[in-house]
Amino acid sequence: MSYIRLEKINKSFGPVHVLQDISIEIDKGKLVTLLGPSGCGKSTLLRCLSGLEQVDSGRIYIDDVDITDVSAKKRGIGMVFQQYSLFPNMTVEKNVAYGLKIQKMPSKTIEQKVAEILGIVGLSEKAKQYPMQLSGGQQQRVALARALVTEPKVLLLDEPLSAIDALLRRNLQIEIRRIQKRLNITTVFVTHDQDEAMVMSDTIFLLNAGIIEQSGAPVDIYANPKTKFAATFIGNYNIIPAVKFQQECGEKIECEDLAIRPELVGISDKPEKDEKTYSLKGKIVGNFAHGNIIRYTINCGSFEMNADVLYKSEELYPDGLEVFLNVSKDLIIRL
Repeated sequence: MSYIRLEKINKSFGPVHVLQDISIEIDKGKLVTLLGPSGCGKSTLLRCLSGLEQVDSGRIYIDDVDITDVSAKKRGIGMVFQQYSLFPNMTVEKNVAYGLKIQKMPSKTIEQKVAEILGIVGLSEKAKQYPMQLSGGQQQRVALARALVTEPKVLLLDEPLSAIDALLRRNLQIEIRRIQKRLNITTVFVTHDQDEAMVMSDTIFLLNAGIIEQSGAPVDIYANPKTKFAATFIGNYNIIPAVKFQQECGEKIECEDLAIRPELVGISDKPEKDEKTYSLKGKIVGNFAHGNIIRYTINCGSFEMNADVLYKSEELYPDGLEVFLNVSKDLIIRL
């Protein structure tokens, strides 16, 4: 039995149907990500789960208990927002203890729980400091500790890393995942960043315009997109109309569009003469560096295609160079 179940959730704001018959199941102790572009409904779905928004129709269950009409404060859910909303006049330990004091726990118990959770998030030495004395990453961990210290049934994270610089963000992704696994807490994470979703998730639910386009393990969604939207949003696929592709390769292809990952496109000075490979002639029209990858754009006549090459030296293919692009037929996805 799934630990969290959302059954046919619908939510509208005026004439806008934000969530359309959304059904999701989440196993206990897993971290799942709601991924999608701005306005797709992912944060609204998270707020419906938390109780901050009421659904128009559908049911929500946690541990097989219907919580659809239960108030937010009685759902046993911890939540961390993009804005951490720490109390500036309270120390770290008092910020973390706040929820426990509201529950009127004994002082000794509060002290023990706060010390334990600060140790888990690596902030024991910052207990007496104030939010203004902390870095953005440390403030994020205080907000996480405050949500976790009450031992919620479920942890919800609404784009909590979006305001943090790239290097620190990657470190915090790893930290959050480590803490989540250590505590075995069922977690729902919202982001529009596909790389973040790939790094952190057990399962990804890809949303688009209020519906789930595709769900599955990160590698499965990356390697096997089921729709054109999934292919364009995850993995930076080349999406090419089949009629144009067959025009350039000279072979008939039975589908509407082809999806080809840039890292699977080989650049060569000669075509592959192999029945298992498509070979197309093209001309380099541009490039840009993406970390340790150089992405080339190649004009193939009726369309352009990107190819990723590991950056091994300072020598680059110059613009205007005529090349051949070779792609294994087995690695092309037909949409």
